[in-house]
Amino acid sequence: MSEKIYDVPTAWAQRAFLDDHGYRAKYEASVHDPEAFWGEEGKRIDWFEPYTVVKNTSFAPGAVSIKWFEDGVTNVAWNCIDRHLETRGDQVAIIWEGDDPSQSRKITYQELHDEVCRFANVLRNRNVEKGDRVTIYLPMIPEAAFAMLACARLGAVHSIVFAGFSPDSLASRIRDCDSKVIITADEGLRGGRKVPLKANVDAAIAKVEGGVDHVIVVKRTGGAVEMEPGRDVWYHAAADLVTSECPATPMNAEDPLFILYTSGSTGTPKGVLHTTGGYLVYAAMTHQYVFDYHDGDIYWCTADVGWVTGHSYIVYGPLANGATTLMFEGVPNYPTNSRFWEVIDKHQVNIFYTAPTAIRALMQAGDEPVRKTSRASLRLLGSVGEPINPEAWEWYHRVVGDDRCPIVDTWWQTETGGILITPLPGATRLKPGSATQPFFGIVPQVVDAEGKVLEGASEGNLVIADSWPGQMRTVYGDHERFMQTYFSAYPNKYFTGDGCRRDDDGYYWITGRVDDVINVSGHRMGTAEVESALVAHPKVSEAAVVGYPHDIKGQGIYAYVTLMSGVEPSEELRKELVAWVRREIGPIASPDLVQFAPGLPKTRSGKIMRRILRKIAEDEFGNLGDTSTLADPGVVNDLISQRQNKKPAAA
Repeated sequence: MSEKIYDVPTAWAQRAFLDDHGYRAKYEASVHDPEAFWGEEGKRIDWFEPYTVVKNTSFAPGAVSIKWFEDGVTNVAWNCIDRHLETRGDQVAIIWEGDDPSQSRKITYQELHDEVCRFANVLRNRNVEKGDRVTIYLPMIPEAAFAMLACARLGAVHSIVFAGFSPDSLASRIRDCDSKVIITADEGLRGGRKVPLKANVDAAIAKVEGGVDHVIVVKRTGGAVEMEPGRDVWYHAAADLVTSECPATPMNAEDPLFILYTSGSTGTPKGVLHTTGGYLVYAAMTHQYVFDYHDGDIYWCTADVGWVTGHSYIVYGPLANGATTLMFEGVPNYPTNSRFWEVIDKHQVNIFYTAPTAIRALMQAGDEPVRKTSRASLRLLGSVGEPINPEAWEWYHRVVGDDRCPIVDTWWQTETGGILITPLPGATRLKPGSATQPFFGIVPQVVDAEGKVLEGASEGNLVIADSWPGQMRTVYGDHERFMQTYFSAYPNKYFTGDGCRRDDDGYYWITGRVDDVINVSGHRMGTAEVESALVAHPKVSEAAVVGYPHDIKGQGIYAYVTLMSGVEPSEELRKELVAWVRREIGPIASPDLVQFAPGLPKTRSGKIMRRILRKIAEDEFGNLGDTSTLADPGVVNDLISQRQNKKPAAA
């Protein structure tokens, strides 16, 4: 692990909201008296009816309950738009940069208000009301933000499905939350290629019993799509018929805001449920302090709204703070490897927040595409989605930031709603590869397998000992699964599913997932979901999927596949299986390596020993541990000899 330390630049210590002393004092107050601390911080958003109860939470076995500001009444869209109109109606709220570099658009807070109200009225005309679920399957276009905020304005619960997911994945998510309205586009654009979104929606609806009532279609490319009369409507046509005024529905702090599905280790996606008040307070506060956001800053988070980072740090957090937030439709390497840096120069971006996967891919393209741009406007860099390796951190700091921009390497999850462990740019000395220290109100602990809390420098599993306002409240429709997944391994604590090392300085280093979830390019993929897709292929008898270290993605997907009797392995079949998974789940889940395996290492009870498969996939099979419990220890040697990830022999 890198132990190089970067001090806080003097200019940052002077300009930032907090220096080291300020951070320590505020953190101490936040954990010493959470009620008083959050009682004060809750006032950063506007309330129609102020709260009198701040924190009412329990992690107790069988009785997990999380409520913040529970008697307060507010509205998220009001806080993100209406309260800013008097002072910043003409300020740019969203800068949109298209896939094609010649396309961009600036939307002021007043224009955002009008667009969101129109979208809300289009939904109201289709009988959408408070509590209804609306599925959004859109590319990174302004209408994605309008649709989210329109749902929030009405009190409808949005469920965004990443536009790279397949019809099957979309169908399962529509079905789980019983959504009757879908918002999509004719096609998406990504790296110059078209994505058939409306066709995917039609295919998904065909798999949902009872179908849906309404499909609202945004025209993005003008490509030909089928429209079903009575069900499908063009958004622009519907918007022409409504006004740009729509009242904001009063929402209780604990009313649901959105559901976001994340892969679980059982194969069926989990609907992570976030509510209104606490989530917005936490998203706004973390956005302000972690990115040290000051009025006038141009802030760009490169995530997709289909992931939680897009929810919290493109839309809700920045807009609640009256920020100018950039939304990017494209990809880092289109039309060239300089695209990110050209966008930074074009829009004079000050704060840039992206994923280690993108950084590693751009690092492979060399320094030249970066060096040919100015990037002089940059002041702060950020990283999100997975741990960043020290080499990539150093390159990001040296080449992208010209050795002058601190990096906030943030650790958090879909479930946490916002950032939990992070540097603060004016307060924290940086160690490449470390997420450093907890945010306010966050009480991390390192525990061993038995749950014993480890003190000082130690390595184990990362748990959080107390609640925070941004925490998910439940798994939609399945509170039992919520308690089982996050609170059963270590009673009275939230188990993150991540391993962690804490060093002598109290800095946290995230070491990766400890459950059956792979982190591919910052996107969590349940191994069970990929296995289910493989086994659905008629020639596959059994499959086991594990993660392995990947130079670009962080983790790659390694699939061990046992074929049906009489089926011969071949390169054609390997390609067919990869294409099959792409079709079943989406490109993000494509296996990087497929190993045909006549047998898998199983215990006598039939449980697959994934520990062994992981070691072989990592090409680290020297110490496989005890294999005596295997029903057929002989399969291991075959797996080792046929492994797909052999390191090149030393010259």
